[in-house]
Amino acid sequence: MNVLLIEDDESFRTTLALALKRRGCDVLQASGRHQALDHADTGHIDGIVLDMRLGSLDGMSLIPLLRQRLPHVRLIVLTGYGSIPGALEAVRTGADDYLLKPASADQVLAALQGRSASPSRPSAADVPSLARLEWEHIQRVLHDCSGNISHAAEALGIDRRTLQRKLGKMPPEE
Repeated sequence: MNVLLIEDDESFRTTLALALKRRGCDVLQASGRHQALDHADTGHIDGIVLDMRLGSLDGMSLIPLLRQRLPHVRLIVLTGYGSIPGALEAVRTGADDYLLKPASADQVLAALQGRSASPSRPSAADVPSLARLEWEHIQRVLHDCSGNISHAAEALGIDRRTLQRKLGKMPPEE
């Protein structure tokens, strides 16, 4: 399966791409609008995974453009800012499914294949570790603070040095 992964968070994009590759997918990665549309124009895509927020760009605005280029491809929206109105808007705009971050690679693959994205009872392998959730939350807050560590530490309610120590560690495995 050829997957177009559109995500501005480089570390999350790389981690998810590697996990999908381990499951037999060929993954094209895009961090923004222009890269995504260039890849979509190639036409060799079986599924699209799109982040709802691409920096200052609303990822949802890409859905009609992607649908125009690839009308029969399954399009999955991923977001760390889940809400019922957001899910409805994504589906109304043309998404086939809507997953909350951190979604496992198995959940993403299931959604791309049109299967239920969430099993009735998650296995231990599908549940991310607390360390992984913390790391992803820190990355999201840091991104929202434009990389400013002092502002991110304040938003997280922790000392700046503590945040720097946490950022100096490698991200936890899935």
